[in-house]
Amino acid sequence: MDETTRTEIEAAAFRRLVEHLRERTDVQNIDLMNLAGFCRNCLSTWYLEAADERGVPLTKDAAREIVYGMPYADWKAKYQTEQS
Repeated sequence: MDETTRTEIEAAAFRRLVEHLRERTDVQNIDLMNLAGFCRNCLSTWYLEAADERGVPLTKDAAREIVYGMPYADWKAKYQTEQS
């Protein structure tokens, strides 16, 4: 597999993961952290780091909005539940 194809496939898988996490608002970040060792915030941080490595200006809030599909504060108000 050539590098361009690999990158395109990885990008498609990333987009599908983000779409899935946006659809599964019932799954809390704490649940993801406990089960998988990462959460939506981790994913947005990795996105931000990748942008930084490439000299692409991006803020933490903008990276979170890419992952959450809305401003983080809005997502928290709408979907985040109290930790049990």
